[in-house]
Amino acid sequence: MKNILLAVVGLSPQVVTETLYALHQQQKEVHAIHIITTRDGKEQVYANLLGGENSAYQKYLRDYEIDPASIEFTHHNVHVIHDSVGNEIPDIIDGEDNELLLRLCMDKAFHLTKDPESAVFFSVAGGRKTMSSCLALAAQMYGRPQDRLYHVLVSPQFESNRDFYFPPKESALIEVRDKDNLPIHMETGRAQVSLIPLPFISVRDRLTPAHLIEPADPATLMLSLVKGGQQPVTVSLADKKIKYKGRECDLRPAHMALYFFLASQKKECRPEKKDASCKNCTDCFVEWDDIEEKHPEITNVYQKIAGTRPVGEMSKDGIMSISYENFNGYKSKANKQLISSFGEFAKKFLVIASDRSGDNIRYGIHLDKELLRLEY
Repeated sequence: MKNILLAVVGLSPQVVTETLYALHQQQKEVHAIHIITTRDGKEQVYANLLGGENSAYQKYLRDYEIDPASIEFTHHNVHVIHDSVGNEIPDIIDGEDNELLLRLCMDKAFHLTKDPESAVFFSVAGGRKTMSSCLALAAQMYGRPQDRLYHVLVSPQFESNRDFYFPPKESALIEVRDKDNLPIHMETGRAQVSLIPLPFISVRDRLTPAHLIEPADPATLMLSLVKGGQQPVTVSLADKKIKYKGRECDLRPAHMALYFFLASQKKECRPEKKDASCKNCTDCFVEWDDIEEKHPEITNVYQKIAGTRPVGEMSKDGIMSISYENFNGYKSKANKQLISSFGEFAKKFLVIASDRSGDNIRYGIHLDKELLRLEY
């Protein structure tokens, strides 16, 4: 069995050698190391773990008499989060960065768990809390019985200490900080590094073969587990939420007002053919000119959900004075939130879709109106 360590790392690459040490103490061999990190984290990993014979990683291998050739760990095993145009993300600072991180965690978890003769050790000891959460979620989606989820606890005085990467066989004196943040010197032999197995429930065995062909987002995978065929989608004006199969999507007031307007067009639509179904029908879709003409309906919805401020105090820009440019912005942001919450189902049925015929573009929602519920 090939054991693979998949770890998230921030600016403290010590978590990698600490995890290796903790696994070694429990006689658990590691045959490959893969790291998920940011651009700034990559630089720390390159300098302190892959920086040649004097790196902390090489010192660990020598100290515990481990053959470097027995572990696959090179610069190619360091996976950096990239944006849509290929730029490396320096840090996780907003929701968009977090989505890119989650996508990378899902991708690596998917591919590393494909080999039945391997076991993946998911390490959530490093990086920001959101990095740990994303990797743990990926483990829940794709983890198998032989895979494990681990955290590592290090004595407070040695945790994140730039001079401490693992307890060497021969104790050394290093400078640490006491509980009052004052510098003191302590022997590394006093450091405790504990491997903590974290229980997790994997849903992999409940996924269909179609969902194990390529990586998918968590929302798509979770919705695939809910049985019972097609279920209604509720657009709740009062809650500013869209609800489906026990999941909820929160939309900002302006986005909700626009979405509710288009959902209302769907519900009120009467096709020219009485026996026509909603499938592949776009009779309810509206052109930009129609949206401009019916703009008062959108602002009325917005005023109901935007709070208690008098209309005269509301911004004259944005949804209160909608233009084609900010309409496209609202549409894009609402769709992004829907896809994040409901995955592939949203792409097919829930997003604000565009239907082009010649020079005309019409906008609407593809969901069958019999499955659409509006709550005022």
